[in-house]
Order: sequence, then C-alpha cells, then structure tokens
Amino acid sequence: MLLPILISAAYSLTNYNPFNPPTKWVGLHNYRLLFADSEFRTSLRVTTILTLIVVVVPNVLGLAIAALLDRPGWFYNALRSVFFVPVVLSSVVVSVIWTRLLDNDGLLNQALRGLGIDDPPGWLSDPHYALYSLGAIISWQMLGFCVVVYLAGLQGVPTELTEAAAIDGAGAFQRFWRVTWPLLAPALTVNTVILLISAFKVFDHVQIITRGGPGTGTTATIAYVILGEAFVSDHPGYASAEAIVMLLIIATAAAAALKVLQRREINL
Repeated sequence: MLLPILISAAYSLTNYNPFNPPTKWVGLHNYRLLFADSEFRTSLRVTTILTLIVVVVPNVLGLAIAALLDRPGWFYNALRSVFFVPVVLSSVVVSVIWTRLLDNDGLLNQALRGLGIDDPPGWLSDPHYALYSLGAIISWQMLGFCVVVYLAGLQGVPTELTEAAAIDGAGAFQRFWRVTWPLLAPALTVNTVILLISAFKVFDHVQIITRGGPGTGTTATIAYVILGEAFVSDHPGYASAEAIVMLLIIATAAAAALKVLQRREINL
C-alpha cells in the first residue's frame, strides 16, 4: 500500500514522462503550478460540492428508509434487498442506465412532456443541473449501503429502552430523538466516513455520464482531472503532484470527520 504512494510522491518532484525522457528533478515546481492551476481549483470546488451532496442525501434518506423498513415480515425483507441492489451494481452500469434516463429525450423528460412541461431541463447537458444530477445518481447508488448500516443500528437498539421511554410518556418523536438517535452514532460514523471517501474519489460516473462537462470543468472532479492529466495529456509527474494533494485532502477530511463523530459517540 505504501510503495505506490512513495513512488507517486517521488514522481511528483520530477518532470517524469515516459514518452519524453530524460526525467529531471524539479523539486516543488509541480506543486507551485498546481495551486496556480485554475482547472485544479475548479475541480476542487466541484468535488467539494459533490461530496457534500453524497454525504448528506444518502445519510438523511437512508435513515428515513431504514426507520420505515425496521419491521418484521417477508415484504420488508424483500424491500431491503431491493434498496441494496444498486450498491452491488457496477458504477459503469449505473452510469449508463441513468444516462439513458436523464437524456434530453430520455424517459424522465418524456414523462415531464406528458405532464405538460414543453421544455424540460437538460439534466446532464445544462451546466446548472449537471453537477446536481451527478450527485443524485451517486447518492442513489450509495443509498442502499446507508439503509443497511442504519438498519443494523436500529435492530441493535434495546427494546426495553424505548418501552421504558414510552411508559414515561415520551411520544414517537421523543423516543427516536432521545433514545434511538444517540444509539445510532456508530452507524452515522461509518456512513459518513465511507461516503466522504467514496465521493471524493469519484471518477467512473464522471467519465461515463458527462466527461467533465457540459462546458469546461462543470463536473470534472479531482480524480477525473488527475487521470486526464496523466493519461491524456501525458504529464504523469504533474498528475502525481495532484494525486498527492488529493490523498492529503481525503486523509485530513476523513480523519477530522472520524475524530468528531467518534467523540460524539464517547460523549453519548
């Protein structure tokens, strides 16, 4: 695990390009170029917005759906399986499906036209909608994971605690907020950290659905920019510097989220 990171860090300090030797030591030159690079700064902004969507939406909806499915019976067991199916699908398959559904002449826009909306949005072709559509697609795929984790947390809540709260006169909302929600702290930690890391390194969905567009860099994430710089523009040394910065950002954000959320678990 460490060896590729160390090799990449070494490459980031050179002008390494296997198609244009020789390789020369350039020190921190790539990093100085990096922070003056408008494309990289835009990709950082895009990735941050996408990460916020993917962390918040599946967490909120996953908790709500898990609460609805936390019941015995074959019907609810079947629904749990249905919600988990997108998680096991390939991101390429998910991307192709949603590209067809959200196309300008796709099923969603045809349905909107049928409802009388003559000029429906270009979900993937309009710069105002593309990034949020991408976030919605990734959130849809990750939703089942959150549902399963929250279901496990809900089924671990001792029934005697909720029964005691009910006897004391607590309503359904008070029982959830005062008893159930605090005991779901570990589930919240797992979901948040996994979603944060997954969202920050999204590449497949961008490559298949939007290719970084529409326009210039509207949906280009950091991972998409790095791979384009390395394998399209043939600048592996510079791309390695971008990758090291991405690694540091993800590690810092994940560690900070983990520390804050685990401190909440201890305090509870």
